[in-house]
Amino acid sequence: MVNLAAVAMKSEMELLDLRSKKRAAQVIRCLPFNTRFYSDAQQIGLNAQRVWQETPEYRLTGVSWFQHADAIEAAFRWLITVGVLRREVDGQGLTARIRLTPLGRQLLEQSPELPTQQAGTLERLQHFLRRLWPIR
Repeated sequence: MVNLAAVAMKSEMELLDLRSKKRAAQVIRCLPFNTRFYSDAQQIGLNAQRVWQETPEYRLTGVSWFQHADAIEAAFRWLITVGVLRREVDGQGLTARIRLTPLGRQLLEQSPELPTQQAGTLERLQHFLRRLWPIR
């Protein structure tokens, strides 16, 4: 006999997973970080100060950049909120460094060109509104 509650729960989880992936992909397309940023975040870990100091290495060409390192840190917090990045942990606790999460790695392995894709006007508006009023 088929357990309808289990089937409904599984399809609801798949729907949530799909929505999370779509939202995370949208954030990657809307932020001005290039492929090297995500690669270095996965390989060595990065902090906002380093990204600020090495702007040409991590900036997507032709896109506006952050005004200061604190704005980069705010972008890191947003990427953490949507599940693309996580804080690195050492023996003392959380650090200023970030790394990719399994979700971030999965999205970038499936679509390596994702950071370089141009987000449309409607997608940028959705991103702005989600960031301004995140749904908890």
